[in-house]
Amino acid sequence: MAKSQLDRKLQQIEQHYPNSPQFLQAVHEVGDDIAHFIHSEEQPALWRAFDVLAEPDRIIQFRVDWERDDGRYACNRGFRIQFNNTLGPYKGGLRFHSDASIDEFMFLGFEQTFKNSLTGLPMGGAKGGADFDPKQHSENEIRRFCQAFITQLAHHIGPDRDIPAGDIGVGVREIGYMFHHYKTLSNQFKGVLTGKHPTFGGSCIREEATGYGAVYFLQDMLQTKDESLQGKTCVLSGAGNVALFTAKKLIDKGAKVLTLSDSQGVYYDADGITAEQIETLIAARAKRQRLAEITGLNGDYSKQEKPWQFGADIVLPCATQNEIDQTAAEQILQNTPQVIVECANMPCTEQALQQFQQADVMVLPSKAVNAGGVAVSGLEISQNRARLSWQASHVDERLQTIMQDIHQQCVRFGKTKTGVDYQRGANIAAFNKLTQALSYSGLIDTTEESSA
Repeated sequence: MAKSQLDRKLQQIEQHYPNSPQFLQAVHEVGDDIAHFIHSEEQPALWRAFDVLAEPDRIIQFRVDWERDDGRYACNRGFRIQFNNTLGPYKGGLRFHSDASIDEFMFLGFEQTFKNSLTGLPMGGAKGGADFDPKQHSENEIRRFCQAFITQLAHHIGPDRDIPAGDIGVGVREIGYMFHHYKTLSNQFKGVLTGKHPTFGGSCIREEATGYGAVYFLQDMLQTKDESLQGKTCVLSGAGNVALFTAKKLIDKGAKVLTLSDSQGVYYDADGITAEQIETLIAARAKRQRLAEITGLNGDYSKQEKPWQFGADIVLPCATQNEIDQTAAEQILQNTPQVIVECANMPCTEQALQQFQQADVMVLPSKAVNAGGVAVSGLEISQNRARLSWQASHVDERLQTIMQDIHQQCVRFGKTKTGVDYQRGANIAAFNKLTQALSYSGLIDTTEESSA
């Protein structure tokens, strides 16, 4: 009964969004677990909640005209998917890269809605950005593009409406440019963007938060098995904020980090990347240097290679969505890892997840693992509202508490006869909270016998 109902719902969504494969992938991944929950709760009216949560509140697209260094004007596309504000103002990052699309932001906004629910903070879900690649432009062009982009986006955001943050291609620098221009446009100093530098309204450890939070979640999982990170070997993909600060915290906890990667290849150090080398890599990233260009490292850089060939106890994809496909999963499984930690958003394809499940390899899902970034963004909102700036130690303590709570939710809702299904636990925990809010909003009636 639940399976047939799910199939009908998914077919309807596919008919509405036939050209959105990433969004449909995300909905499918959540759908199986939600069907299980609705069936176990014997409340078919909860399918109405699934209908609401799978449909974005608003899809915004706009033109961004900006001036190049040579005086010519260029045109890019900007996007904002305000997916769901059941729990609070829309919250989610801005991503600048050349392949940006509505499909990508649909999937990210959908995931963000569930992720934000898990944090326990009053935040809805959204995502956006532009098909602009900062790596291809000068500092002045990046600044002018950010100003032009926020000029258009300013019509749709606000501290009680939608509070964007950074993401791929949008860091402290880009957020700073946009925040300053928003102040100029509105003549108000309001916390309308998070990810600002702490000197003017940002939160301490915001850059580190996604990586640190992922390690805190992993640590909590290992503690349930009476294990620790001490001596564990780890392979990571990516070389951005998430990868670098995940690596930094892993090393701090006694783990051995073997790899980092970028779009051109993989860096491998058989002896383990040191804390000093991570600081070098962080400084190099601030200068926009690629891994192959960085000197003073002890390992080897191999072009056109991936990290998955190297054996390790823990595999942490930190780069981007669907980076682990069927072939990569087969390569990973040859080395018998203990756990896959999804630090990036939806880094595994459906086929890869099925392979890990069949091989009985635990997967810690991204909507739980990488919630630390948006959690500290939520804490930045609180600091802005109160006109306060908390010390890094206090923010870090709050972050650890939030990640512990998310882990407990996953365990509570994901218990099985043989252990914990963390993906199911995360999906059901988030869905359960969202359905309660939808019920109190009057959008669903759990006393109905059926919503078919």
